[in-house]
Amino acid sequence: MNDTTPRLLVVDDDAELRTLIAEFLSASGFSVEAASNGEAMDKLLQQGRFDLIVLDQMMPGEDGLSILRRLRGPNGPAIIMLSAMGEDTDRIIGLEVGADDYLAKPCNPRELLARIRAVLRRRAGGSEAGPMGKVRRFGSWALDIVQRQLTRTGVSVALTDAEFRTLSAFLDRPQRVLTRDQLIEHARGLGSDVFDRAIDVTISRLRKKLSPDDPIRTVRNEGYMFTLKVEG
Repeated sequence: MNDTTPRLLVVDDDAELRTLIAEFLSASGFSVEAASNGEAMDKLLQQGRFDLIVLDQMMPGEDGLSILRRLRGPNGPAIIMLSAMGEDTDRIIGLEVGADDYLAKPCNPRELLARIRAVLRRRAGGSEAGPMGKVRRFGSWALDIVQRQLTRTGVSVALTDAEFRTLSAFLDRPQRVLTRDQLIEHARGLGSDVFDRAIDVTISRLRKKLSPDDPIRTVRNEGYMFTLKVEG
C-alpha cells in the first residue's frame, strides 16, 4: 500500500461478516481496518483519517445512525450504511441523516465494492461530478466543484454526496425543469437502487441548507427547477 491508497473502516458487530467484508476490500486494493462497535471505531479514528466508513446501522450500544450524525461534516469521511432491515423507511432515514449510500444486508460484496468506488470517485471530483469549471456562483452562494465545498458569504455549509451531486445537476441546468429520473441519475449514479422518495428527501435537505434563498421550485407533475442565475 502507498500513501494514496484509500483507507476504509468497516464497523459491524457481526464478527464473521466484518471479517469477510474487510478481507474482500483489502484484496481489492484498499487499506482496511475493522471495528466491532462505536468505541472501537473511535480509537481507530484517533490514530488517523479514513476516507470511507462502511457502517452497520443496527449495533448494540451506540447505533449506526447516532455514529453517522456525529461523524457527518465538511471534512468527515464518506459513509455507506448497511442495514439488515432494508425497508424503504430505513433507507430514507439513513439518507436523510446524511449517509452517502445505503445497502441492505446481506449485500453482494462486489456491489458494495462498486458503491465504494463510486462514492470515492465522486468525493475526489472525478468525471461523474459533471459540471465544468471549478466554482459555480448563484445568488450569495458559491460551490467549489473540486473541494466539494458550499459557502455563503464565506461560511461553509456541509453537503452529503447525494446533495452535492443533486445541486451540481441543478447548477448545470438552471431555470430548466428536471424530472425526478434525471435527478436520480445524477444524485446516485446509473443502476443504483434509488427511488422517488429518496430524491425528494435530498431536495428537502438542500432547500433547508439554501434557505432563505430557496432557489429550488417544485413544478407540479413535472419535477423541479433551479430558479437562480448561475455563473462560472
